Formats: sequence, structure tokens, C-alpha cells
Amino acid sequence: MNHADLRTVDDDLLPPADWAPRRRLEPGTRAALGFTALAAALLLARALAAPHIDARALDAWATIFVAICVQALPFLVFGVILSAAITAFVPPSFWRRALPRRPGAAVPVAGALGTVLPGCECASVPVAGGLMARGVAPAAALTFLLAAPAVNPVVIVATAVAFPGSPEMVAARFVASLLVAVLVGWTWTLFGKGEWIRVPSRPDAASGGRLDAFRQAMRHDIMHAGGFLVVGGIAAATINVLVPPSWVDRVADVPWLAILVLALLAVLMSICSEADAFVAASLTQFSPTAKLVFLVVGPMVDLKLIALQTGFFGRRFAVRFVPLTLVLAIGVATLVGGVLL
Repeated sequence: MNHADLRTVDDDLLPPADWAPRRRLEPGTRAALGFTALAAALLLARALAAPHIDARALDAWATIFVAICVQALPFLVFGVILSAAITAFVPPSFWRRALPRRPGAAVPVAGALGTVLPGCECASVPVAGGLMARGVAPAAALTFLLAAPAVNPVVIVATAVAFPGSPEMVAARFVASLLVAVLVGWTWTLFGKGEWIRVPSRPDAASGGRLDAFRQAMRHDIMHAGGFLVVGGIAAATINVLVPPSWVDRVADVPWLAILVLALLAVLMSICSEADAFVAASLTQFSPTAKLVFLVVGPMVDLKLIALQTGFFGRRFAVRFVPLTLVLAIGVATLVGGVLL
């Protein structure tokens, strides 16, 4: 017997004689191929879609998208910086002393704290996440999330300027917004479950120093919030272009329908809370109560805010929190408008 014909068990583990190892692409080559594929896809999409896109609509979409992002970005950065500062420099014991231990009692205190922080809804999301990470009860942090962009001094002054000679509109917005924030917080205290919300993680300040924790928290939040702000801005700009103004005019004369339409527009238009009062004042065909609903719903429920909340706290949280807030905002604003306006 020829020894060349003998095989061992180890020989069966060897690759075939005609097998050659597959060469892996270098990272630079893979990046170049990916960029080429993306560029080719964009060129193909442009060639197919360009004949069907109106230039004026495209210009309007780009303008609205850029306006939303530019308007919200400074306040988003402010919120990220404040959230990182809370994470790195404020010890958890401070919040245990500042807020009542019982979540039900902490909710109205958190709502009152929202009256002193200038910022929009984009800033309130990372701040609320930072509060939760420092041990604040979710219900109290969520109350602050809703109250801060709706009843802070900048928003109140902007509303007074947009509605000169109408202090009742300013008072109605303040009362309705704060009431909605507290009611949502109390409702979450009674029925909310821990597994519904994903508390954002934060670096431990003791492990790498406070400045390092501040830097890491800022990087974490700006990556999350910035990406979801862009997603929300794209959705809001698309809706703004697709909704025809004539459709809005036809429903303004029906009171209950006007309220629902302005609530829907507040969600879709995603206007920053520092500027939405001027938009509401320009809707002269609608009733004061419908305008109030627009002002109360907008800072609490809009497309970019939904995207931010989903990114920070998870989808299971958003699908429960958003409908709850929207229903209470519409109902409370309608009741307060009927009494004060």
C-alpha cells in the first residue's frame, strides 16, 4: 500500500487542495465601495424623481427643514449641556433634598421648577433623562419635561408679545400647560410601569473625574438627540409641504373640528415653543380656544419631540406617553379656553 494514499483523521479537517482563502477588503476599500453605491443610488433616485417634483415645493421643504433644525439646535445644545452638568456636578443627594420623596408630591414641585428654565422642548428631553439618571422619579422628571418648554419665562413673554392686549391668552396658556404637565405626571405615578421606560445611562463621575463624566454625557446626548432631531425635522417639513392651506381654511368654521385640526397641525408643524405663539396669532380664522389648543399641544407633542423621546426613553415609552399627553392637552386646553377665553 502506498503511504501517499493513507489519510488520518486530521487530514479530513484540512481544506480541499483547490481551496484558496477569501481575501478581506481593506476598511478604506469597503468605505469607497459603500460611498460609490450610495452616490449611484442618489443619482438614480434623482433621475427618477426629478421630473415629478415641483421646484417650489422642494424649496419650501428645504426651508422648513433647515428652519426647524436651526431654530431648535441652540436650545438642544443648551439642554444637552445642562443635562451633562446635572450628571457630572450635581450629586444625587441634592435631588433627594430638593424634591419630596413621594412621587405624587414631587410632581407639582417638578412642574414649578419648569417655570424657571428657559428652553424649548428639545432641551427638556435630555434634561429629563439626566434627572432620571440621577435618581429622580420618572413621573417627576416627565412633569418637568412637559412643563419647562411650555411655561418658562421666555415662552410667556413671547406669548404676551404675540397677543398684545390679550393677557387672558397668556394666563390661559400658563394655567392649561402647567395643569396638563401635573396631570400627566400624576397619571404616570398611578399607572406607569418601570419596564415601559428606558432610563438613559450616564457615566459615573467618580470613575473618571467630573469633567470626564461631563464630556461623556454631552457626547452621548448630542449623538442621540441630534440624530432624532433631524428625523423629526424631515417628517415635519414633509407634512408642512403636503398639507394644503385651503384644507385648513375650510374647517376653521366648525368649532370642534377646528380644535382637532389645530392640535394636529401643532403636532405636524413642530414649531419651537419660543416661536409658536406668533404662528398661532397669525391663524386669524380660528377661535381663541383653538389657538390655545395649538399653543398647549405643540410644546408637549410634536414630531421632533416624539422622535427625541423615542430615542432617549424607548419606543415602549413613546407609544404610551404620547397618546396620554395628547388627549390631556386637548381636553384641558379646551376646558380652560372655554372658561378664560
